[in-house]
Amino acid sequence: MSISLLLEMAVSSNPDRTALVSGEMRLTTTELSSLADGGAGVVASTGASHVVYVGLGGAMLPLLLFSAAKAGIPVTPLNYRLSGDGLRELIDRLPQPLVVADADYRDVVEGTGKKVISSDEFLAAARTAEPVAEFPDPEDVGVVLFTSGTTSRPKAVELTHNNLTSYITGTVEFDSAEPGDAALICVPPYHIAGVSAALSNLYAGRKMVYLPQFDAAEWVRLVRDEGVTSATVVPTMLDRIVTALESDAVSLPTLRTLAYGGSKVPLPLVRKALALLPEVGFVNAYGLTETSSTIAVLTPDDHRAALSATDDAGLRRLGSVGKPVPGIEVQIRGEDGTVLGPGETGELFVRGDQVSGRYAEIGSVLDADGWFPTKDVAMLDEDGYLFIGGRSDDTIIRGGENIAPAEIEDVLVEHPAVRDCAVVGPEDPQWGQIIVAVVVAADGAEPEPDELREHVRAQLRGSRTPDRVVFRDELPTNATGKVLRRELIAELTAENGAHARSAK
Repeated sequence: MSISLLLEMAVSSNPDRTALVSGEMRLTTTELSSLADGGAGVVASTGASHVVYVGLGGAMLPLLLFSAAKAGIPVTPLNYRLSGDGLRELIDRLPQPLVVADADYRDVVEGTGKKVISSDEFLAAARTAEPVAEFPDPEDVGVVLFTSGTTSRPKAVELTHNNLTSYITGTVEFDSAEPGDAALICVPPYHIAGVSAALSNLYAGRKMVYLPQFDAAEWVRLVRDEGVTSATVVPTMLDRIVTALESDAVSLPTLRTLAYGGSKVPLPLVRKALALLPEVGFVNAYGLTETSSTIAVLTPDDHRAALSATDDAGLRRLGSVGKPVPGIEVQIRGEDGTVLGPGETGELFVRGDQVSGRYAEIGSVLDADGWFPTKDVAMLDEDGYLFIGGRSDDTIIRGGENIAPAEIEDVLVEHPAVRDCAVVGPEDPQWGQIIVAVVVAADGAEPEPDELREHVRAQLRGSRTPDRVVFRDELPTNATGKVLRRELIAELTAENGAHARSAK
């Protein structure tokens, strides 16, 4: 199945339903489909082999997803926060692209030698262009997304139409939404969550309400004014929403489901959100770009059960990402490749039709049996709940001992004086790496480093105690809330170098 067919199914089921709201724009499913047909005509007329989008998203993301699909070529939303050089480097890696850019970013991508038009120009042309409506081969690449590249050169993940639609049809029931259901979308267009939100909500028959630039107060207003019933946020957004609701306790009577994901969310924040919104069903969604979005879910019932649990295993489950979604198989493997049992920690491997595991310029990294190595450290408990312990690349090797930062972070963040934290391992001539805890203090708190070190020592082995504790006003993160650990290590290394020079 191609993603084009998802739109056609939505039109055939309910042609007059409001498909999306983006600022002043409101489109029915029929209007979105007609615009996509015209957009495909615009794309085809340029002879492009690829569509690139640089902008905030909103209505442009679903429009370009379906326009490119109906023209039979892939689309790539790019991170508009990148520098001009960064954007041009990625654009140059894509074959014969048509670049569509929001007005604020058009100047940044001009001069690339590629065909560039503004989003407004594309929208206007799509209204009058000769329509095109192809249904690509399911094995054709539909979407290419670049990984964040926080530790290396960004990789271009190729997702086929079959990968994307397998995820949608495997996890969403067609036209299952109630007539008044609405989803608030504020995740970035260049993230897999943004792509899957456009596809899954359309397929479910849910109105999509876009908030291209996140603001907690505006998020609350849209939930109330548009009767939003479900929303997805990343950790930094959830933190700001909780802060806004704490300062102005408004009710959100229509909101039934709030999903969070993109990176690990501190448990104190989850518990606070659950307390503030007791009528809302919380969902922790875990997935990767290479897996076409979510591969495991901690459901609202799981959240409630973990909160009320009296045993340690049940209480810990609030920190899990739940169980695999239908169609996904998981394995935990040791360093020698053997499959590990419950309670054993290793690398997470996943398999299923929604899993791509293929990169442009590299090819497939699936093993002979179709398993994808996620590079995430993970563990399955006795009941099949999946726990993610961070990236294997983040492992700190101190004096020959492997130490997972997440193990220390989970303890530190429970200290009442800690709002957020990240543990990193800068190089050290004696130990190879040392453990440095970078802490954001809770509002009004001024914890002592030794107090936090003792807090960790009391709950973990002495070798897990941070060698140093430093404080920051905030942690550097990307748009999905992932901590940019390399930036922290670079800062700490530079500071150490400066101290060494000043001591001479």
